[in-house]
Amino acid sequence: MTLPTLLSGLALACEIAGILTAVKAIMDTRTAQGAIAWAVSLITLPYVAVPAYWVFGRAKFEGYVTKRRAELLKTNAVARKLAEEFDRRRLQTKAGRSEELLLERLAKLPFTAHNRATLLIDGEAAFAAIFAAIASAREYVLVQFYIIHDDGLGRRLRDALIARAQAGVRCMVLFDEVGSGKLTNYCAELRAAGVQIAPFNTTKGAANHFQINFRNHRKIVVVDGLTAFVGGHNVGDEYLGLDPKIGPWRDTHVQVEGPVVQCVQVAWIEDWHWAVGEAPLDLNWNPVAARGGTVGALCLPSGPADELETATLFFLHAIHSAKERLWIASPYFVPNEQFISALQLAALRGVDVRILIPEKPDKELVWLSAFSYLAETELVGIRWFRHRRGFMHQKVMLVDHDYCAIGTANFDNRSFRLNFEITMGFYEHAFANQVAAMLERDFADSTPALAHELADASFWFRLKVRVARLMAPVQ
Repeated sequence: MTLPTLLSGLALACEIAGILTAVKAIMDTRTAQGAIAWAVSLITLPYVAVPAYWVFGRAKFEGYVTKRRAELLKTNAVARKLAEEFDRRRLQTKAGRSEELLLERLAKLPFTAHNRATLLIDGEAAFAAIFAAIASAREYVLVQFYIIHDDGLGRRLRDALIARAQAGVRCMVLFDEVGSGKLTNYCAELRAAGVQIAPFNTTKGAANHFQINFRNHRKIVVVDGLTAFVGGHNVGDEYLGLDPKIGPWRDTHVQVEGPVVQCVQVAWIEDWHWAVGEAPLDLNWNPVAARGGTVGALCLPSGPADELETATLFFLHAIHSAKERLWIASPYFVPNEQFISALQLAALRGVDVRILIPEKPDKELVWLSAFSYLAETELVGIRWFRHRRGFMHQKVMLVDHDYCAIGTANFDNRSFRLNFEITMGFYEHAFANQVAAMLERDFADSTPALAHELADASFWFRLKVRVARLMAPVQ
């Protein structure tokens, strides 16, 4: 076979692969815009687009047991007992509000009563509370972070876990291998001390072998089934504001006690089961009311294995339910058109809509995209603020005067569709007031972002903004 013949055959094979993959993209891609973009590029540039699609193109995570939550709460003997205990001890709200019933159906977990929630503002407060809880552990510690660095803070976590493992406490750790890297020596040190540690392993299974687009972005710590922590912090010195290039780090975590802890535990078990192949059900499934607990709380895990777009529906519902105020803080605020329309409708209803983003985010495309939303949102009275003190990384939403959400999900396509995330929803006037006071301080440390900033900019800057907006689905 001559070289020209070989090259012609390879070119034909690429074209056929491009056409077949384009058909798959049209059938599987969740949005019409995404399907069109993939189909055009696959047919016109198959040499580049075909491998790119098989690495980045899929929106569904294959093999993860999507119904495990429902099974855990309905069919497993331990879980049946848990559901019975929620009911017998009156630890589950009675769905007096349609919002609670909707969210329970979406999360496949109960909206619990008699919880206590504590705001942990910034890294020192968050990790002081986490390390104190780990030091008090008597039975087990469950840990999960998107990023664990082998640096000062990472080694403090390592030492805390080793100390409890040596005291006979079972310690299990999950990390995302894309976010954290290999951690070879770090893992070896923990395993030598009796700590179980594993990557989430997003490339596990034949269907996921080439996928690096899915990430497990959850941050969870559970101690003895009595206390849990969820929020924006990962494990690295920068989250304490110690990276001189980034400067101060503004973030929010929440500590919860009460029956919602068992729900957080369910989310952790799902991920451990995928990563390791076993579900450690011999944990504390005895839900108890927190002393003085008055907070209604829901744990909402979401991810690309869900049958519905769980995170999308959760945040859309929150926006549509707002009557007086809707404040959103997110480091990566790159919403699609349905969210822009929902925010505009909220503002037209008279809702005080405010968006808090960083002054200098760590991703230029995100920073550029924000400019493209200013005119169409400012037109209806939506106000934007850029946080000036270092990098703002918190993921917080406040709705009216009694509901708020704190978790790991950013306001972008990746968190809504591609990442495994966890969000905590809270119903209580007093706790919502604490969140409001926190955000008020953040607004005071911010400058308004105004539409004329884009209108007055150069043509080339405005062009970059529009290109960034076009790339929003992949940010």
